[in-house]
Amino acid sequence: MESHIQTLMEVLQQTKGYIYPNEVELHWGLLVVVYPYVTGLVAGAFILASLERVFNVREVQPTYRLSLLTALAFLLVAPLPLLAHLGHPERSFEIFLTPNLNSAMAMFGFVYAWYLAVVLLLEIWFDYRKDAVIWSRHETGFRRLVHRVFTLGANDLSEHAVRFDRSAGKFITVIGIPSAFLLHGYVGFIFGSVKANPWWSSVLIPVVFLFSAMVSGIALILILYMLTSLFRRMEIDMRCADKLGSFLFYALIIDFSLEMLDFIHRLYEAEESIGILSQMISSRLFISLVVLQILLGTVVPLVLLGIFSPAFHTRAFVHAPAELRRLIYFCAAILIEVGIFSTRWNVVIGGQIFSKSLRGLTVYKVELLGLEGLLTSVFLLILPFVILYVLVKFLPPWPEAEAAAPSEPNS
Repeated sequence: MESHIQTLMEVLQQTKGYIYPNEVELHWGLLVVVYPYVTGLVAGAFILASLERVFNVREVQPTYRLSLLTALAFLLVAPLPLLAHLGHPERSFEIFLTPNLNSAMAMFGFVYAWYLAVVLLLEIWFDYRKDAVIWSRHETGFRRLVHRVFTLGANDLSEHAVRFDRSAGKFITVIGIPSAFLLHGYVGFIFGSVKANPWWSSVLIPVVFLFSAMVSGIALILILYMLTSLFRRMEIDMRCADKLGSFLFYALIIDFSLEMLDFIHRLYEAEESIGILSQMISSRLFISLVVLQILLGTVVPLVLLGIFSPAFHTRAFVHAPAELRRLIYFCAAILIEVGIFSTRWNVVIGGQIFSKSLRGLTVYKVELLGLEGLLTSVFLLILPFVILYVLVKFLPPWPEAEAAAPSEPNS
């Protein structure tokens, strides 16, 4: 008996810590990682669209409608990861039937409904109404039926009606900007308000989530704009690409600065949790945090964009051909998307792999099959692009696809 106790003491001395059996299973898995990533893309894409409509940034006009449709496609998929994670999606209607105003998660249903019905759908309708009326007069079959239903019987093409559409769309965009901040900011608020978790408890978490959403949204639109132009065999507007590269560079600097400020603040506080957090970063999160998020997802894009974007008008930018700049922008945007997804992974998974006793770490293993598996998450990440493809077929966002109004005042 004494020998067994001595052996056990030796094992405990050799190990760095332990974790209780009830803390081995992670309650939030890959689906909860996908959820804030998708909502961040929605908010970022809409904020980019507002630059042209509200702030008159004419250079990004070729991506205005593409940004709106992208935000709508990803917004339609945004609640699906949470519904799949809950296991009983039919119970989600309880949020509206028996609302709990004290629950931040329950309030997502109201924020989502507001953003979808009042902001995105109305702005897309006002922006496309005139074109849909004209398209329906020259089309046949199912496309004509879709465009006629889309107009909701509002066929007035007078100058006054078109001017009202533009004014209403601009007003909705102004309302949509704080709505986009609210949509994704509340996600960071949920994590930041968990005081018992030292990895999440920070007042900067909602702000970091917001700026990372802007970065991911701009990067996604830049990727989609380049790919769709390539598939349509259309020339890429380099003024638009350069402006997107500049915005991406500035937003990435702010996002990275906030993350470093949060990290330095944790080091300065030097609470009792700093030991287990340092151990977690150097072991479990080294690949996802140091390599993917910081090095490949932030530092490398910052260097590439800083050299070849018009932000500093460097010699490399002046002498670099347009093909090289497009390649640099595309690669930087891809790396940024990987880095932002790693950020969401590090926040959601990283906050659950250390014990509440701050004495040990556990391991999260991603399953391939099942409702919480890798295939389900990949499907939810691909589904918005399928929806976007369908939307683009009926509501083409390209500038050359805009229909010209007839000469008569009210046709």
